Amino acid sequence: MRKSPFESGPIGDAASREALARIQDEVSSMKAMRTALRHVKKGLLYANDNKFKEAEACALQAIKYDQGILYSWHLLGIARDKLGDRAGALEAYERALALGPESPEIANDLGRLAYRMEMWPQAEALFRHSLALKPDAPEASNNLAALLRRESRPQEAIDVLRTALLAHPDEVILWVTLGTVLGDQGEYDQAATFYSEALRLRPNYGKALHNLASIMFGKGQEPEAIAQTFKAIPLAETPEDATMMRFAIGSMSLSRGDLTQGWKYYAARLEPTFNEPIHFLTDRPQWRPGTDIAGRHLMLYGEQGLGDEVLFANLLADVIADLGPTGRLTLAVTDRLLPFFQRSFPDVRMGSHITIAREGRAYRTAPFLKDWSDIDYWAPMAELLQTYRPTIQSFPHRPEGFMRTDPARIEHWRQTLSHLPGTKVGLLWTSLIMNAGRHLYFSPFEQWRPVLTTPGATFINLQYGDQSEALAFAKREFGVEIYQPAGINLRDDLEDVAALSAAMDLVLGVSNASFNLAAAVGAPSWLVTARRPWTQLGSDSYPWYSQVRVFSPATTGDWTGVMAQVATALGEYVEDGTRMAAAG
Repeated sequence: MRKSPFESGPIGDAASREALARIQDEVSSMKAMRTALRHVKKGLLYANDNKFKEAEACALQAIKYDQGILYSWHLLGIARDKLGDRAGALEAYERALALGPESPEIANDLGRLAYRMEMWPQAEALFRHSLALKPDAPEASNNLAALLRRESRPQEAIDVLRTALLAHPDEVILWVTLGTVLGDQGEYDQAATFYSEALRLRPNYGKALHNLASIMFGKGQEPEAIAQTFKAIPLAETPEDATMMRFAIGSMSLSRGDLTQGWKYYAARLEPTFNEPIHFLTDRPQWRPGTDIAGRHLMLYGEQGLGDEVLFANLLADVIADLGPTGRLTLAVTDRLLPFFQRSFPDVRMGSHITIAREGRAYRTAPFLKDWSDIDYWAPMAELLQTYRPTIQSFPHRPEGFMRTDPARIEHWRQTLSHLPGTKVGLLWTSLIMNAGRHLYFSPFEQWRPVLTTPGATFINLQYGDQSEALAFAKREFGVEIYQPAGINLRDDLEDVAALSAAMDLVLGVSNASFNLAAAVGAPSWLVTARRPWTQLGSDSYPWYSQVRVFSPATTGDWTGVMAQVATALGEYVEDGTRMAAAG
């Protein structure tokens, strides 16, 4: 056979130095990978025993040997997540997802962490990515639905859950979450049906027992609901669920007027596992019920929302009296409330607290306090309620209110409003915080028609935020002009809002921050609220503010009936005022 003059064929030397070095590297890499995987396996055993510090150490050892194994980073993310190191967990999960972008489990875990860190768009994208890789997966479907519920997108949440249930009809968490979304919409019977289905599938499922108890409570089965919630607590699958159940017992007990049990369990709001807890930054001893404060230096933090800080100030006069002439009180409140509190309690040292969000957690501190060393005790303000307001009878009768605003500003507003005809009614109808389920506590604005068309009443807007749409709606649909006071920022000028409210003949509306300001200074106030809020403490009145009259539906969501009652009462109020003015 004649050979071609051109040489061709395989090239290279299997025994070349370069080839042998490459094999050596690959062998070393395999050894490193095997060593790394041994650490991962060991770490997983620790994680199964809830020893997450040891699991974290194993994951770090695995990464030391080989940074390219996604399981090492995934384990590290899980361990740090459980240890509360959210920033470290986020970094580890992201490295794992970069190595394994097709892993639905890692995307779901990272999405769950992003949810807790309030990174809502990122969490939604991650849950959707997880579902794209593994359609209708129960956990990712539930997590996406929970996020959509939180974002007030109930129909999208329902669609996600129904699709997942068609594929996984025995997944109890999907039935529970579907019930929760429908419960937010006021569909209590349907929600109860879904909770019952979850309990059929898993009779001792604590979360379903608790949620069904909430429905029972709303239907008037109050003792049974509380008993069922107690039963659910030891069945809770996470510390967060158990804390939520304890807090629910507190709220339900307060709503029934059982203040002893109510205040005890209301303290669950301060547990680290509470939903969105506030971590108070101080190294001083915390005041506990029964601790004598006479002659001591007590520091109180305002807590929860603006309206709550005003509401809980109901007890401050009693605290000051118990501190005595040699005791001292320091108070930290929201900056916008500071002038109002300073005028009301001029002998109290006070300043603004600030809340810092970090890694999805909220930390509250009082930067005006440079030296804490002389403070004997500190407490969140509402913690003193179980000592100072143990019964309905312990709430003092103070129709004049317990806080003060500038008399000159009250007179200013009286003069400013003097040209308006009839009975001057300050109006509040909503809250700026309208997340999942909150709409059940506020009547739709269109149902205010019978109230706003009351002859002889002129309405003045006290509602903060941009309400131009509602004001235009009232004028267009009701033929009612709601007066917009000039020269005041209804969101930020809170002491002036209190003065404006005190200049009214009546303040009428829902329990938001502005309503609490009005009631605290003794303005005649009518509260339109959902059935049996816990703040009513089982009474027919509103113990925090003696002069407040309460209107609420006999059944949840019956705003039509409530508005008819308010309209009738307002007509009588206007007539009485007209007669008194004529007689005077």
